[in-house]
Amino acid sequence: MAGAEEERKRVLVVGGSGYLGQHLLAASSAADRLDVAFTHHSPAPPQPLLDALPSVRAFRADLRSGDGFEAISASFGQPHVVVNCAAMSVPRACEMDPPAAMATNVPSSLVSWLLSFGNDDSLLIHLSTDQVYEGVKSFYKEEDDTMPVNMYGKSKVAAEKLIIEKCSNYAILRSSIIYGPQTISPVAKSLPIQWMDGVLSQGQQVEFFNDEFRCPVYVKDMVDVILSLTKTWLSDGKKVQVLLNVGGPDRVSRLQMAESVAVVRGYNPSIINSVSASSVNRGVASPPDISMDITKLTQILGIKPISFQDGVKSTLDAEAST
Repeated sequence: MAGAEEERKRVLVVGGSGYLGQHLLAASSAADRLDVAFTHHSPAPPQPLLDALPSVRAFRADLRSGDGFEAISASFGQPHVVVNCAAMSVPRACEMDPPAAMATNVPSSLVSWLLSFGNDDSLLIHLSTDQVYEGVKSFYKEEDDTMPVNMYGKSKVAAEKLIIEKCSNYAILRSSIIYGPQTISPVAKSLPIQWMDGVLSQGQQVEFFNDEFRCPVYVKDMVDVILSLTKTWLSDGKKVQVLLNVGGPDRVSRLQMAESVAVVRGYNPSIINSVSASSVNRGVASPPDISMDITKLTQILGIKPISFQDGVKSTLDAEAST
């Protein structure tokens, strides 16, 4: 029995009570021979999450100061895999408080904690963003220059540089907008497809930007990417130093996203009005086209993310069944 105990691998999800974090916890807690834990910043972890996933352990930790990580070392042990989903991800909030954006989004304390174990036994999977790109062309590749136009993007570039410089084993995932079903414990932020469905369902005229492009990725595809990297690392332990664009296959504007929701739901498309992003002052610069080439993702991991239309349908089907 002792041998069976030794086979169990430890996965820590930093920011596990957030949107991606909860979806990742649900999937990883169902995997064989994994001990799963997560960190949360709020005083208490979400009770519905603990109730739904009783085998998952929760630890309070502060990513800025590093408070709480030593307790994880003592009680859970050195994780074999750490997935960092924690971020200050609202661009306007980052613009208004650059020091907070840097302190939260550059995971200095997390990296220092992993280095303190004095070995190369941990893989850090870090969530970055498509907003590291300038946004002046279509389908950026990983080797293209990072030239962020806002503080959020700048903080994420700084995080990437820190991890590449300090960590022996890492996977940096430049993620587009992540969309999909609601989480076990509903998150406070509005989810893109559900929000669009809500406003379109009222039947009133509504405006959407026609000139900002992303490659939204379905949350279950993002989870599959993370679990694939995790599984490979745990099975062969070979050095991992990879940076990947992770998006869906479709380059879409907010207008096209809304049109997809209208098609799936059968709403009248004439209520959708096309406007330029320049018509609204959001208090923060936004890159016009940060669509990404995901060839490297499909080549390395063999994962082909689902189309945006199929993802919208899956999202709304899931919402209807809850």
